[in-house]
Amino acid sequence: MENLLFSLNATAPIFAMMVLGYLFRKIGLIDEKAANWMNKFTFKITLPVLVFKDLASQDFAGTWNGKFVLFCFVVTSVSIAVIALFSKLIVKDRGKRGEFIQASYRSSAALLGIAFIHNIYGDAASGMGPLMILGSVPLYNVFAVIVLMLTAQPQGDAAGVQDDANGQRASRAQGDAASQGTSGSKARDNGALIKKTLLGIITNPIIIGIAVGLLWSLIRIPQPKIFQTVVTNLSALATPLGLMSMGATFEFKKAAKDIRPALIAAFIKLFALAAIFLPVAVALGFAGEQIVAILVMLGSATTVSCYIMAKSMGHEGTLSSSVIMLTTFGCSFSLTLWLFVLRSIGVI
Repeated sequence: MENLLFSLNATAPIFAMMVLGYLFRKIGLIDEKAANWMNKFTFKITLPVLVFKDLASQDFAGTWNGKFVLFCFVVTSVSIAVIALFSKLIVKDRGKRGEFIQASYRSSAALLGIAFIHNIYGDAASGMGPLMILGSVPLYNVFAVIVLMLTAQPQGDAAGVQDDANGQRASRAQGDAASQGTSGSKARDNGALIKKTLLGIITNPIIIGIAVGLLWSLIRIPQPKIFQTVVTNLSALATPLGLMSMGATFEFKKAAKDIRPALIAAFIKLFALAAIFLPVAVALGFAGEQIVAILVMLGSATTVSCYIMAKSMGHEGTLSSSVIMLTTFGCSFSLTLWLFVLRSIGVI
């Protein structure tokens, strides 16, 4: 019972904030414009400030854990590769396969990871959340672009090369030429998209917050009282604003579409990855805050940016939104279960 109460105390306040966001949206206190602003403000300001705060006050030698970062990097890479192979058996539609892969591995690592660690360990957290983000989030973005690009449905398939029963060679030649022109144009567009995305990763506010925090910790720059107060006040907004905005954008109707692959993706996201890699993490000696960070990386809800990226790269987005809805609702139970198990065996 004590372990169950510990797990519920860690998860219930977080999902209560999401429920409040949903209720505030229903009664009109938060509209779509406000929810989008909250998401944008959290991503660009409060979360980077929070990860900076976590790392800037830490001793660099004590905070950095190369083994932990490498573990997050390797596990994320292996997870993506295995899910990509598995998706060919589950999803036959090429476009939806890309959405399935992305939604099965991309976690709300920044928001939920830091929220969970702070909720359990408070200000005594030693920076494993930001280090977990450093080892996984850049890979999330890079592979999302690659996967969605390779599985995007060509726009001109229906009007491509014709191959009728009579075999009109001239028409086929014209179609081939048009196809080559389109392919060249798409190749240039894809190259520009890759460069833009890589630049976006480098300029990602959260990654910048981590880099500045680590640099600040290494150089040991003093923090004036006024500076500390401003940073503390801004960082305190990250969790409530982010969670309420996530709840405010929740739509139950979208979860009913593409239910079979969505349920499979949700199971992978909430249970399968954690069941495979958590024992490996424990065997390697990770414990406490490290295990909680790894748990969130493996088994938290799918990030809402999956839907945004899928839509922006020519995918329908329905499967992505369904998995987001299912995992957001389901992780309140699954993370409580995982925390209960980990607490019961003495890992946290």
